[in-house]
Amino acid sequence: QVHVEESGGGVAQAGDSLRLSCSITGGIKFDRSAMGWFRQTPGKDREYVAVMSWIGRRYYTGSVEGRFTISRDKQTNTLYLEMNSLKPEDTAVYYCAADPGRLERKIGVGQYAYWGQGTQVTVSS
Repeated sequence: QVHVEESGGGVAQAGDSLRLSCSITGGIKFDRSAMGWFRQTPGKDREYVAVMSWIGRRYYTGSVEGRFTISRDKQTNTLYLEMNSLKPEDTAVYYCAADPGRLERKIGVGQYAYWGQGTQVTVSS
């Protein structure tokens, strides 16, 4: 059974950096799966932040391009999101997701089968 668990959220000042980690276990194969980070604020739909395709191609939503970096470590089954130059509008619950399959550019919430519980990121001005 696939288990997804995020860590690394917290409170930061505008301009600071945070790194989120996501442990993905239970047999999912990193080189045959898409993985990504999504975020959600109260009253709004969950939105994609950064995703990585099964071959390692990265996609970012426009508001984080150049500030956030998604990466993965196949040895430890961990997905990362390095967040730099944080802004108050980055405040949200961040979710990690994974899905088997080789479809490119999976940026839809409905395209992911496995989700973590989320980790809160709060950025103050």
